[in-house]
Amino acid sequence: MSNTEEIIRIAAKGDGVTASGLHVAGAAPGDIVTPDGVAERGLHHVEPACQHFGKCGGCELQHCDEASLTEFVTNRVVHAARQQGLEAKTVTPVHLSPPNSRRRATLHAINGGGRALVGFRERGAHRIVDMKQCHILRPELFALVEPLRAYLSKRRDKYAADIDLILTDQGVDCAIRNLAIEGLEQTEDLLDFCREHGLARLGMDQGYGPETFWEPEPVTVTLGGVPVPYPSASFLQATLDGEKALAGAVCEWLADRSRIADLFSGLGTFAFALARNAEVTACEAARDAVLACKGAASRQRISADVQHRDLFRNPLRAEELAAFDGVVIDPPRAGARSQVEQLAQSTLPKIAYISCNPSSWARDGAILAANGYELEELRPVGQFRWSTHVELASLFVKAG
Repeated sequence: MSNTEEIIRIAAKGDGVTASGLHVAGAAPGDIVTPDGVAERGLHHVEPACQHFGKCGGCELQHCDEASLTEFVTNRVVHAARQQGLEAKTVTPVHLSPPNSRRRATLHAINGGGRALVGFRERGAHRIVDMKQCHILRPELFALVEPLRAYLSKRRDKYAADIDLILTDQGVDCAIRNLAIEGLEQTEDLLDFCREHGLARLGMDQGYGPETFWEPEPVTVTLGGVPVPYPSASFLQATLDGEKALAGAVCEWLADRSRIADLFSGLGTFAFALARNAEVTACEAARDAVLACKGAASRQRISADVQHRDLFRNPLRAEELAAFDGVVIDPPRAGARSQVEQLAQSTLPKIAYISCNPSSWARDGAILAANGYELEELRPVGQFRWSTHVELASLFVKAG
């Protein structure tokens, strides 16, 4: 490189990119790349909030200011759409979840030579960053890091445990995998830990499947104003803030619908919000989620038809979809090609599509567009602050 170049955007994996296509790790828009490849900080390059940034794999973009983060999330979504020939009539301003709002995370722990190391893995490596601070986790989750470190440091055996932390209505649900508990002394010590730190639940998987070790009262999460039993490790939107943004979009778009199908409904994130003003049929393949959703609907006397159905193998057919006047679909990262093909052949006037993967969403959206649906609105959502992980809400409307 003979001349200086300016970083003009952030690439999908977090590198800064120049107009010539040069990728520079750790660079932000506005940085100037000198001929020797060094990036000099520009106006959008900020001091990272966390001492672990650059090493810890929990964040990739703490060096970028708010404007850069906003532009990155928006561009990821809009670029994915345009690659498939989709052009939204309206793209709303991006919704970014604030710092310290993540309510679920998986940490890792090992015996680091006489003391426990607890934290996220290093970026691109299996080594663990011994977490001393974190600017993405909810304070309730981070407050358990030091107690977990102290508890595990008493052990002298080798271990490599995974620790899932989820904030529920009753407090923190902690699930530990690959950690053996043997004998009365270790059992009582762990029970004392649960009591002392007020855990809502502790689940243990010692190689024979997950088992509940501690649960003083049934654990729930409130979705759409409804307390829903929370099966351990079930899917939950990463932040309450992001959940409200996504559910708010769906409720706004389908407010005039009276018969709605919620596909890949999970625990009922959208179903319960929509059921206030419409008849809802919720379809989900995970049996524990279906039972939790049914139980919550029954206790709250909510009119929702919850069905156990694998939409990958057995999608709702176009003729079945004729019973509805609106659909919300929130599939896994791979998208839902088979189900979308049936939606495309239907006469549904409105389809709200929620996605955590712009690429698979755009691919599915192109199928809808090829069959007479228009992308009415697109809302980028950045639940995973300082991460390259991007989500979105979209509305497809039948043309004519």
